[in-house]
Amino acid sequence: MSGTTTEASPSPVASDMIGSGVEGGLSDQIAAWWSRVRGGDMGVLPAVGGLIVLGGLFTLLSPFFLTERNFANLLNQAAPLVVLGMALVFVLLLGEIDLSAGVTGGVGMALFVVLASQFNIPWPIALLVGFGFGFLTGALIGFFVARIGIPSFVVTLGLFLGYQGLALVVIGPGGLFRVEVPELIALQNGNLPVWAGWVMLVVILAVSAGTSFWDRARRTRAGVPNRAISLVFIKLAVIAVLGGAFVFVLNQNRGQSVNEVSGVPIIVPVVLVILWLGTFVLDRTKFGRYIYAIGGNAEAARRSGVKVRWIKWWAFVICSSLAVAAMLFSVARVGSVDATVGRDIVLSGVAAAVVGGVSLFGGRGRLMHAAIGALVIAVITNGLGLLNLPAGINLLVTGGVLILAATVDALSRLRSGGTSRT
Repeated sequence: MSGTTTEASPSPVASDMIGSGVEGGLSDQIAAWWSRVRGGDMGVLPAVGGLIVLGGLFTLLSPFFLTERNFANLLNQAAPLVVLGMALVFVLLLGEIDLSAGVTGGVGMALFVVLASQFNIPWPIALLVGFGFGFLTGALIGFFVARIGIPSFVVTLGLFLGYQGLALVVIGPGGLFRVEVPELIALQNGNLPVWAGWVMLVVILAVSAGTSFWDRARRTRAGVPNRAISLVFIKLAVIAVLGGAFVFVLNQNRGQSVNEVSGVPIIVPVVLVILWLGTFVLDRTKFGRYIYAIGGNAEAARRSGVKVRWIKWWAFVICSSLAVAAMLFSVARVGSVDATVGRDIVLSGVAAAVVGGVSLFGGRGRLMHAAIGALVIAVITNGLGLLNLPAGINLLVTGGVLILAATVDALSRLRSGGTSRT
């Protein structure tokens, strides 16, 4: 997957700074955006369109799809894939890949549950060991890729195979351990109080507004063009309307017995925090800008003084560590750990990123894109499950969507004047 292109692709932050040198009006901003779309830079538009079409289709085909209970279940179901897709963005932006992310998280969870269950180690320490395993795995991959020069595909494929054996050694063939930690189980099976959902929305609006105005002040000081101020208020209005509808629906009673079940699932704010932190790192730090620069043209970045090896090393560390978090959410959902955890999800994670608009060639994409792509795949799985279709149909549809997304990515690069990797 590694290589160089003939020209570097700017980061989202850098792209926003390219303009006429003055703040344009709303119509100018829309015209510039439409020009980029016509030029092939469609970003997340295909994924959003697919999400809308799939949602409408499954709503027509199943009376259970558009219900409060299924909506909450869909969010819980998608959470591990969303986080894994975001983890993989950090290496995909470099033009690399990590096929071992899923099993790395699986072994991390195996170490956690064995240490906590059989050796009576306090669960926070055992969980820290699991995350430490992910950190060390990322460091190992980064060493072989960045220092030795072995292609990431080969290194991570080797770990993908080897870590399946390691999971068997840690847990034992056919072994299964229950997760007896209520705090972790609640991550995927608990809900916020009704009032807390509205507080979450207010916090999101405040953080979004603060970040937007901070960006504007930073760009003004730097003497670079700003987006139209009206775009900020439009974004906040969209968040308020969609977020309000989201919280309102989830605050409805979706229980099937005398016990009331309502509130936003706890996993939602947890994933949103991870999304915000990761987006902040990629969009507003030198580290993030360097990742986009390396993905666009590694040699040009190196000649500009970027420590390419160091950036790659940290990107793989972040990816593997987030993969452990993704598998933690998966384990919390089912309440148990076995030797197969993480074995099948990594390809879906790559698919989520690509479907969302993250380029396999590096240098283009955002964490939000991977999150939306993960929702597309989760909707496919959820909707086909409600229709009682065979699992094979799910794989066929997901594979077709992935091929379509990769084709759109390749064609958009050709249309925008990019060239393929040598």
